[in-house]
Order: sequence, then C-alpha cells, then structure tokens
Amino acid sequence: MKVDLKNVNRILIIGGPGTGKTTLAQKLSSILKIPAIHLDGINYKSNWEKVENDIRDKIILEKIKADKWIIDGNYANTLKQRIEKADLIILLDYSTFSIIKGVLTRYITNFNKEKKEIPGCKERIDKEFFKYVISFRKNGRKKIVEQIDNKTKEKVIVFYNRKQLNNWLELY
Repeated sequence: MKVDLKNVNRILIIGGPGTGKTTLAQKLSSILKIPAIHLDGINYKSNWEKVENDIRDKIILEKIKADKWIIDGNYANTLKQRIEKADLIILLDYSTFSIIKGVLTRYITNFNKEKKEIPGCKERIDKEFFKYVISFRKNGRKKIVEQIDNKTKEKVIVFYNRKQLNNWLELY
C-alpha cells in the first residue's frame, strides 16, 4: 500500500511504547526532508524531570502550526489537534507482547545511554512506565482510537507489526 507522500507535509506517528515511533519519525524525516519532533523531548528535561503539562501542551500546539512536521508521540491532551492538522496518521497498533518486547529490547540495547531525542536522559524502565507498557492496549490505545473519527479515518495507516511497517518503508 504505497501512499503518495508528495503532498504530505504533516505526519503524526502514534502507538504503543516500544513500537518504534521515534525511529520511524527519524527515517521518514530523512526520506522526506521534513523535521521530526519527538514529544518525549518536549515532555522531559534532563534527568527525566517532567515539564508541566500546560507548558508542554502550549509548546506542542505551537509546533503544529508549522507547515511541515513529523511528530511522534501520543500525549492525549493535544492528540485531537494533532490529528486534525496531520495530513497522514500512522498508527503502530502492535500486540502487548510486541510492545513489551520492543521496550525490553530498547532497554537492553541502550542501557545507560543517553536518548538522542531526550537530551540528558538515559534509557530506563521504572515501575510506573512498565505499568503503562503492559496496560497500553487496554487504556492508551483506547484513547487514541476514540480520537480517530470518521472524517480522519481516511488519512490513517495502521500497522499491526514491524514486518508490515518495514515492508511499507521499503517502498520509499
């Protein structure tokens, strides 16, 4: 399913943790020459210090005013506005097993390394994050799917596993 990306200027990448949203954003940014914006990089300062939600949301809403962007991340408070602004929405709708595997693989591969998209933060898994990971399909996914309504469905591509996504990427 090749999509004509010639007129696509705003891409939203959403899905579970560990599904490769950031990696996909970086790949598409390189292919399309559109800047990638990683919402985790807006949400956290050094040492995983959280930015206040209202400040984070104002920054995100300002960023989506740009003519071109690829944004990865869920962040429910601004999801509706990002969905409306996006030309293309990519939903990485992987199984709970795949999500857990992706998070654990990332953690093992990048243990104690700084995350490029979140300067000053080293890869980690804590109890709170792991609870989010294992409950994502039940809770987080539901919030995402509720935001995608009938008028936005036509601009959504859903991938159910990495193989589907990688096969699609090979087309570009």
